[in-house]
Amino acid sequence: MHGQGTFATTRGTLPARQERTRAGGTVRPDRRAVHDLRGGVGAELRYPARDLIIASGLPGSGKSTLINRVVPGAGPGGVAVVRVDSQHTREAWERRMPRWLPYAVYRPLVRCAHYAGLRRALASGASVVVHDCGSQPWVRRWLARDARRSGRGLHLVLLDVDPAVALEGQAARGRGVSGFAFGRHRRAMRRLVARVEGGQPPEGCASAVLLDRATASTLRGISFE
Repeated sequence: MHGQGTFATTRGTLPARQERTRAGGTVRPDRRAVHDLRGGVGAELRYPARDLIIASGLPGSGKSTLINRVVPGAGPGGVAVVRVDSQHTREAWERRMPRWLPYAVYRPLVRCAHYAGLRRALASGASVVVHDCGSQPWVRRWLARDARRSGRGLHLVLLDVDPAVALEGQAARGRGVSGFAFGRHRRAMRRLVARVEGGQPPEGCASAVLLDRATASTLRGISFE
């Protein structure tokens, strides 16, 4: 049905701007451009308060699971941390719609609601973590412009997951994307992973962190300080 290839990730010598992080370490990505945490366990990511984070990866790679598990609702001192997840928006609309109505009919409304929620989150001045599949570069450009305008940093947390594993994740949640859409996501993610492996975060991002599925499952937290 779909190709079962992987992203052909690099495991050899890393560019000078990348680093491997010891198991269980605390990583402050704003202090170095790229952190490759694949193959590690138990790390914690800490970012400056009010910064923006994009959690990106293939559909089914585990972004929503990761955000729900490791991103708190508030930072130190009770400062709000807003999680903007398109999956949550979709589920909220599905509960309101008749079960017989295909999702494709109201999908444009879900997307509008998701981006309206993202706009409100950015205007709030809170720390924001955004769920993103990586196939819409304009979203990163929008976030980068907002970060520059508000004096905040923009960071990428990238799940490098084999497409076959991502398809299994879609099957497990009982919801998938079309073969055409998945192929588009794969191509976009392949380019994104290759750029980060080369030591360059996407344009507008101050840092990027690479995670594999095992590392993501043992990540201790994403926090703001």
